[in-house]
This record gives sequence, C-alpha cells and structure tokens, in this order.
Amino acid sequence: MKRILLAIAVLANGIAYAQKADAVIDAKEVSRIENVLASDSMQGRQAGTAGINKAAAFIADEFKKAGLQSLQGNSYLQNFVMLRPKFISVSGTVNNQEADAKNIMVITTKPDLKVTEKSGYELDTIAAGKNMFLEAYTIIKAAKNSLVLVDESYADKFAGLARLKRASFPTDASQVFLLSNTKPEQFSIEAKHEITEMPLANVVGILPGKSKKNEYVIFSGHYDHLGIGKPVNGDSIYNGANDDAAGTTAVIMLANYFKALHNNERTIIFAAFTAEEEGGFGSQYFSRQLNPAQVVAMFNIEMIGTESKWGKNSAYITGFDKTNMGKILQQNLQGSSFTFYPDPYTDQNLFYRSDNATLARQGVPAHTISTSKMDNEPNYHKPSDEVSTLDMENMAQIIKAIAVSSKTIVAGTDTPSRVATASLQY
Repeated sequence: MKRILLAIAVLANGIAYAQKADAVIDAKEVSRIENVLASDSMQGRQAGTAGINKAAAFIADEFKKAGLQSLQGNSYLQNFVMLRPKFISVSGTVNNQEADAKNIMVITTKPDLKVTEKSGYELDTIAAGKNMFLEAYTIIKAAKNSLVLVDESYADKFAGLARLKRASFPTDASQVFLLSNTKPEQFSIEAKHEITEMPLANVVGILPGKSKKNEYVIFSGHYDHLGIGKPVNGDSIYNGANDDAAGTTAVIMLANYFKALHNNERTIIFAAFTAEEEGGFGSQYFSRQLNPAQVVAMFNIEMIGTESKWGKNSAYITGFDKTNMGKILQQNLQGSSFTFYPDPYTDQNLFYRSDNATLARQGVPAHTISTSKMDNEPNYHKPSDEVSTLDMENMAQIIKAIAVSSKTIVAGTDTPSRVATASLQY
C-alpha cells in the first residue's frame, strides 16, 4: 500500500510540474523573447558593442520582471574587463642566431614582452602526431608563463595559433610558441602588442533555495554572437537566433517557470553569458566566482531552435557518460513524449567547447543541452541564422522538458554524480 501511495504521489507531483510548465512556457512567449534578442536592432550582439549592451539591458529587465534577486545591489550585470591584444611585431634570437619571425607566436596581454632563458618560463612541447591546437589550448588554459617548442612538422599550421586567444583576463600569463625541434640553450624573444580594455558583462539572476540555499543549480546560455560581418546576399547582420538567442530565451523562460512554481529547495542561478564566441570568457569569469563544490548541476542550453537529428520532442546532452545527470533527466521524463539522447557528435568534443566546460573541468556535473545538427546545420554562423528558421512550438516543448526533467535536482532529492576530473581532456 505504501508503494502504491508513493507512486501516486510521484505521479501527481510530475503532473503538477508539467501543468505549471504548460501554463508558463508557451510558443507565443518564446517567440516574443526570440524576436527581441535576434532583431536587427541588436546588431548581432557582438561582445563589446552597443548591440550587446542593449541585449543585456533587455535580459536584465526580463529577470527583474520574473522576480529574481539581483547579483549585486540592484544590478543583474556581472561586470568584468577583458584585455584584447593587437599584434604589432615580434623578433628574437635563438642560440645567438636571428630567428625567423614567422616561427614565433606570442600569446600575451602585455604591451611589451621580453623573454629570455633567464625569465623562468616553464618548458612545454607539442610533439609530432598530436592535435597541435588542442595541445596549445591546454597550455594556454593552464595560465602559466611557458616557452612551448612546437615540432617543425606543424610548420604549415603554426600561424593558426594566433586565433586561439583573441582576448584574455588581466591576470593571465604569457606563452611563447617556438617552431623548433631543438631546445634552445640561449634565446631572447621580444613582442609588442597594442592592448585595449574591453568592458563586458554577464547577466545573472538568483532564486534563493528554501532549505538548501548553499547548493546551486545553474541554468545558462550565452547571449553574444558574431555582430556585423561580411555581407551574404546583402545581409551583414549575424543575428544568432539559434546561436544562442535560443538558449538565452530558454533561461528567461525557466526563470519565470521556477519563480511561479515557488518550491525550489536549492538555490537556482540563471546566467546569460557574454563573449562565448570570443573564447568562452563570460562563463570562465562567472565560474571563477563560485565554489565548484557548491554547484550541484549546470544546465547549459545551446542552440535548441531547430529539430534534432531524431526530429521533434528530442534533444541531446553533451558528456552524457561523464555523470549520471542525463539518466536522472531521462527518469524524470518517463511517460512523456520527450526524449533526451547522449551526444551523437562526440568526435567534435562539444562537451569541452561550450560554456559548461569550465565548471565541468572542476568536477561539476555541467552539461550542454542542444538540438543542433553539428554535421548539417545550414545557418550556423551565417547571417541566415534568423528567427524565421526556428520552430517555436518545438522550442517551447524542449524548454518544458528541461524544466520538468530538472525537478528532482532542483528539489534536492537527486544529486548528480561528479565529473571524474582525472580523466578529462582539454
């Protein structure tokens, strides 16, 4: 009898969550938010522009209307500064011989940098047969002063290292990449850059928990995009309706849903990140402000405006095998028409490429939910990524599924397993 009563209670609870989702999350409201965020007036929401500032003000207003608490004082903006380097020149000598400038790449936020064998830089190497860009990215993310010897077999790819770091935090270290198979006994490398400050802001709202205030569940998406670029068929505004106004719309809708539900035991943080397209800097800064041990789960939402490879009422979860969070979500959706699948594009390392990555690397069960067909998404990073290409009804169903599937995590009755950081790639 007790089991029957428990089953009835669970079913009733699930119906209540679904009914509230139906009442709050609908295609009309999804469309309203999407059309604002992806309008031409936002000018593509590129980080550091007037367009993204306008988008931030809109999101903050939506958080205020939803009844969220602000992050600091009366502001929902989490302000920080990035440094953007513009390359001027590089020169140097290696073993008393003048080095070819095309064989040197310097990643720094210092306007004038001089590095010698006496500077105390750690020695790193990128051996032949590796993924040069992945290896270099790992070294940069370690934030140490490093001299990096890059095997000469990468000569045709070496110049591409410049795109790995278009901006940086002021405290980051410098890395000198040298195309060479031989460790230099003596060297002197000098680089000059023009450094400009770029003020940025995440938009963050908080819904305090009732009994577990110090345990956090995060719903996030990035609100920046590519801005104004090369015209295609006369259109130069990269609106980013799917990437990622769709995810930001979901975050706003979920804020309204959980505020209306008014029963979250754990504290919920709703975050719209800036500068994802610049290298994930918004989520990196946000993550640095948190104690990862207090973050129970992160639902990062990226590009959910189009149908997945399985059709409507479906989405996938990156890093599905890293924790049991995906299985919890699947369990909470049993009996519904919606299905969460493991990421089918594991060869593209999506788990490490979105805004969930920083917290995931610290052990947090932080996953990205998406429907984007990464092998065939015709409007990805194009001016044609506009609202007219999205399915608002299906998008509303995806947001409802995220809301209902997260119920036991938000309620504190389920706690996802942690990511085993020792096994992580970068």
